[in-house]
Amino acid sequence: MKNIVLCGSMKVKDEIIRVGKELEKNGYNVLLPVECMQGLEKSVASRAHFNRICDNDTNAILVVNSTKNGIENYIGPNSFAEIAFAFYFGKDIYLLNDIYEPYKDELEGWNVKTLKGNLSILE
Repeated sequence: MKNIVLCGSMKVKDEIIRVGKELEKNGYNVLLPVECMQGLEKSVASRAHFNRICDNDTNAILVVNSTKNGIENYIGPNSFAEIAFAFYFGKDIYLLNDIYEPYKDELEGWNVKTLKGNLSILE
């Protein structure tokens, strides 16, 4: 079974949960940022989520980069840090939507794959 960690802004946590449920129906073991969703202290929540990403059993991360505050494909600083961790630890990295332009060079250089909203093309 493929283990996938979901990431994204807590302002779109309902979307993260929806995506997680859909992936579980398709046979994925989904790991959510539960500490973030519970509103725990940022340092505690981030450390727990980074540990999920770095775990040897984790195959990939999927960033739910929805529109936030009118910005399409938004990736915030915490999600970008999670992408960097995943890259460093050799995980597959997916964006639910398209490339977030401010980070385009890094995302393309790190071989981040875009799903353009289509979860069925996950590898």
